[in-house]
Amino acid sequence: MGKVISSASMSLDGFIANHDHTVGHLFDWYEVGDQPVSTASPDITFTLTETSAAYWRSWIGRVGALVVGRELFDLTDGWGGRHPIGTPVVVITHEAPRGWSYPGSEDFHFVTDGIGAGVALAQQLAGDKNVSVTAGTIARQCLEAGLLDEVAVDLVPLVMGVGRPYFGELTDGRPALLGDPTTVIQSDRVTHLVFPVVR
Repeated sequence: MGKVISSASMSLDGFIANHDHTVGHLFDWYEVGDQPVSTASPDITFTLTETSAAYWRSWIGRVGALVVGRELFDLTDGWGGRHPIGTPVVVITHEAPRGWSYPGSEDFHFVTDGIGAGVALAQQLAGDKNVSVTAGTIARQCLEAGLLDEVAVDLVPLVMGVGRPYFGELTDGRPALLGDPTTVIQSDRVTHLVFPVVR
């Protein structure tokens, strides 16, 4: 069984998006290189630096399933039935959508009985590969439930001032301790970092 890892591009002051869900300059690093990197979505291709492209390919190659929240699913309309990383998607929700159908939508699984059940299904779908958890509420729930093994941050040299924080507000009021980074990769407009969760 692989690891459960949250991942996001994040500003220096800890934000992963503006309040309206736009990302501003957070994703600039996807377009600053000369290495074309295709995705499972035919209309999405990144142009990464050689360093970031190698990191991205290694990362994606180890991901077997993705866990997202209903809010992100709705904002993207489920990526039209095919997430760009091309893996099964588990959506944590209070109620599964009705009448939602695209080619490939059979790879979307709606879980209504909590984060633990959602991660368990994602692990089953991923097999020996990792489960990637989106940042925000879902990452916070995984962290507080003791389900998260690592935190991956694509740290962008940007101060946003306000926005949506990586983990949101921890509901139990206790800080979560992370270990020293096991990955530190400097690239253009981003530093790729991976931290183990200390339990």
